[in-house]
Amino acid sequence: MADRHRRASRALRVLGGAGLLLVLLTGCSVEEGLRFGWPGGVTSEATAMRELWTGSTLAALAVGVIVWGLIFWSCAFHRRKNADELPRQTAYNFPLEVGLTIVPLIIISILFYFTVVVQNEVLAESTDPDVTVEVTGFQWNWEFTYAGSEVEETGQPVSVLGDNEEIAVLVLPTGRINFELASSDVIHSFWVPEFLFKRDVLPGENFGYDNDFLVTTEEEGSYVGRCAELCGIYHYAMNFEVRVVSPEVFQDYLAARESGLGNAEALESVGQPGLAQTIEPFDTDRTRRSATD
Repeated sequence: MADRHRRASRALRVLGGAGLLLVLLTGCSVEEGLRFGWPGGVTSEATAMRELWTGSTLAALAVGVIVWGLIFWSCAFHRRKNADELPRQTAYNFPLEVGLTIVPLIIISILFYFTVVVQNEVLAESTDPDVTVEVTGFQWNWEFTYAGSEVEETGQPVSVLGDNEEIAVLVLPTGRINFELASSDVIHSFWVPEFLFKRDVLPGENFGYDNDFLVTTEEEGSYVGRCAELCGIYHYAMNFEVRVVSPEVFQDYLAARESGLGNAEALESVGQPGLAQTIEPFDTDRTRRSATD
């Protein structure tokens, strides 16, 4: 018996040392470690999803440790001792069977509850967002229109249109941003990886499909955006950039656009780079067109 305890203790020390060595070799910070591979996001919705992922992973690890412990315990202390003697067999253990039914149901119910809470937060919409952007995808580029804005000379809303030579730069403030998605031809998909969220852009009436979504941007910076739905020969070149700035800088930018300045000129007037910083245009033979052509 003493030998079995010593062997089990030695095995646990080896496993613990291996786990500690693995953590040290990865060189990850505590925050990175608790993400468990989840990418960093720049919206409050991305943070909520990351917290759900962290909680679910910790719960799964806790269950795993218990199961592994029971397996090792059974292997160490209930193994067959010799060829003629079998370990004591147990059957029809009613309390154990009830416990193995109820505990998983409780775990699943808790995970289901928190999943629904986070899903509702991610999919929630607002009737009073800080900015509403009308997004139109077309083969093979993007047009972004700021709802409620107006260019003084033309009376048309401020818009940003990408083309073969210049990546569309969508300028947004930190805060609640509502996107209204539409397509003028085939199915596209609006995707900003740092938002940790994407949504298909469907043509037509969509038959009840909700093509709007809201994010709450929290970090200023430049982030690449892409079409995530194969939409034709130049799908790979259908990129854009999201430039998140402070609300004050955004108001100055929008005022500059409404006065008649182009997108690059307006950005430079508020101290921002005029062209995209995260991606460059691809060399294609696409011709300049608008979302309504």
